[in-house]
Amino acid sequence: MNLKGLRILVTGAAGFIGSHLADRLAAESEVVLVDDFSIGRRENLSGIEGRPGVGIIEADITDRERMREVMRGVDVVFHLAISDLRTSIRHPWMSHDINAGGTLSLCLAALEHGVARFVYVSSSEVYGTAERVPMAEDHPLRPTTVYGASKLAGELYAQACHRTHGLPVTVVRPFNTYGPREPHEGMRAEVIPRFLLELKAGREPVVFGDGSQTRDFTFVEETVAGIVAAGECDALVGDVVNVARGREVSIAEIARLLAEQAGRPDARVRHADPRPGDVHRHYADISKARRLLGFDPRIDIREGLARTVAWFDARGIAAAGAGSGLPNW
Repeated sequence: MNLKGLRILVTGAAGFIGSHLADRLAAESEVVLVDDFSIGRRENLSGIEGRPGVGIIEADITDRERMREVMRGVDVVFHLAISDLRTSIRHPWMSHDINAGGTLSLCLAALEHGVARFVYVSSSEVYGTAERVPMAEDHPLRPTTVYGASKLAGELYAQACHRTHGLPVTVVRPFNTYGPREPHEGMRAEVIPRFLLELKAGREPVVFGDGSQTRDFTFVEETVAGIVAAGECDALVGDVVNVARGREVSIAEIARLLAEQAGRPDARVRHADPRPGDVHRHYADISKARRLLGFDPRIDIREGLARTVAWFDARGIAAAGAGSGLPNW
């Protein structure tokens, strides 16, 4: 399927990954961008807001009637709207209602309106901690948090709609995306911007646990390229694919590399208790994406971090408050 010229709905469009996806799709297609702006920032869409063919709708994906309305005339859906991992620790029902229930709502609306492709953007959190590496799509699914479980429930709802009703569903599992626009404030701050801003402020970044836990950090432009390619791939309808860099990096190494980037190569970190439900190891097998999508990520962690630091520096974004007050979820 060629997405060019189609009418495309993106949920969670003002979020980190969603806004980069919106930028890319708006260059060649009509886009309907849905967000309730509880997490996403309207400023993330400032580069395309007001452009012909770009519509921005403030709506909650759990509002079934509203989703039926916005789905009318849509050819392709990229579903990224979520309640995030940290929120799920304190508000598990919210995660269930949005990540599972909201996904079912969208799938049923897409069925009603004959959508030609439904791309469900899931999460590597559905795997839980790696039991074997690299983690291929057939790795056991043992999520450790309600967030991961609710994202898996969303996968299963989407796949059930495919198997029973013929909804053309593709499931994408991104691993630990980072880069410009990544959340950096408060409880939702991700590890890379959190470390960076603490280092820039002359403070010690807080590492939860011993720092040996690993992630497959993937630069946002490459995550988006993989998501788009998956949406265009007819061979992936009814199937699942990992999108990642295909390398693992420890949290301790991220702290070290960012200390160099921040001009504080001798900076120390401070350790706190491990976070509940935190996975210890993530490392993706991306051979399926290479084979079916021609997916070939090239941005290594050093280059990606440098580009991330440059983006934060250019905007004068600084850390607020003291790092000691960070919640352990």
